[in-house]
Parts: sequence; structure tokens; C-alpha cells
Amino acid sequence: MGKKKEVLVDANKVKKVKQADEAVLTKVKSQKKPLTKKRGKSYSQAKVSFDRTKLYTLKEVVAKLQALSLEKFDPTVELHLNLLEKNLKGEVNLPHGTGREVKIAIFSPEVEALIESNKINFDILLASPKDMPKLVRLAKVLGPKGLMPSPKKGTLTDKIEEAVKKLSSGVVLYKSEPKFPLLHQSVGKKSFKPEQLVENVTVFIKAVGRKNIAQAYLKTSMSPALKLDLTIFS
Repeated sequence: MGKKKEVLVDANKVKKVKQADEAVLTKVKSQKKPLTKKRGKSYSQAKVSFDRTKLYTLKEVVAKLQALSLEKFDPTVELHLNLLEKNLKGEVNLPHGTGREVKIAIFSPEVEALIESNKINFDILLASPKDMPKLVRLAKVLGPKGLMPSPKKGTLTDKIEEAVKKLSSGVVLYKSEPKFPLLHQSVGKKSFKPEQLVENVTVFIKAVGRKNIAQAYLKTSMSPALKLDLTIFS
């Protein structure tokens, strides 16, 4: 009986992986075909040197990405996940931050006016419970952008100063795409030390849950993507 149960679990997992792949293909097909973007010589050489079918260890991926010279600036390192579950969200404290300054706004009449004008220039919105009547009216604007304050995210609170300190320290609020089981997250800068990137990625994947991830890819904002070997996170 034990063996039959294991086979059933594996079959369900394979089915979910296929569904995740189909979701990605559906998204691609649903989008208009973009104009072919001409890539530079360095990018083309990097793409050839990357084996798209190979699974790389996290340390190998970080080393390859940092060895590339595609940019004249410090690019963001991006983690892209194909998920087995939809509507995943949560928070995680990246030990080394993302390398990007997080813009936090505190709800006020001035911020309310910006939202009404759809001139949102912040990444996180903090508010107190007494602001909820006004926020409900703005939910159609804030909700789709993932900016609606809520107690679960720690962004609807009476302890505003504590929330600002916490969210400025490297805490990341993540959320998968609304219609597809996909999650995209910046996990640092290319200039980070290799061990810092490795630790950030490891912490993030463990927070999302290895059991919820079908495939994982790591890239910089200008490089091809490399597929991660997820067995070390099991």
C-alpha cells in the first residue's frame, strides 16, 4: 500500500508541473508578439555559453552571472519561479536586502490625492485602521498593484514607526501573478558578494516553499536566465 501511495503523490506532482508549464505557455500566447529585440554581441556570446537544458547549482549560477560583462551599471539579480500553486503571497526578510531603496508612503491627504490621480511613486503604503473608510474607496487602484494596506502584511497598523523600520530593513512582501502561477523577485545586485546572493536566494526559496515550486531561474536584468537545481532546497 505504501508504494502505491508514493506513486500517486509523484503523479500528482508531475501533473502540477505540467500545469505550471502550460500556464507559462498560455501567458506567452495571450500576449502580442513583440518586435524582435536586437541583442548585443556580449549577450549572444553569453547565451551560447549557457546550457539552457542544464540544471546549475546556485553557486554556479551566481558565479556565471557575476563573470558576465553585459552592463555598464550595477544590474538587479532576478529570481523567477514557476509555481505549483496559485495565489501565493507572504513576506520574507532577505538578510542582505535587495540593494534597492524601498519607497514607503504613509497614508495622508497628500498621498490620497496622488492615488486618486494615479500618480503612485511608492512601493509600500502604510496606513492606520482609522484610514480604512478612505482606503476602501481606493481599493480598485491599490489592489491590482498589491499596495492595499492590510493587517496580514503589517501595512495596516497603529504602530507606523515600527512598520517603517521593519520594512526598511530588508523585509520583502511577495505575491504571485494574479492569473498565472508565476513569481518574480529581485534578490540583490550583481555587485553583491557571491555568498550574499546565495543566502538571499536560499532564504527566499525556503520562504515560498520548495514544495510549491516547479522550476526556478536566476538572471540579471540584462542576461539570459539559468535554471536552478532545486534538489538542494528539498
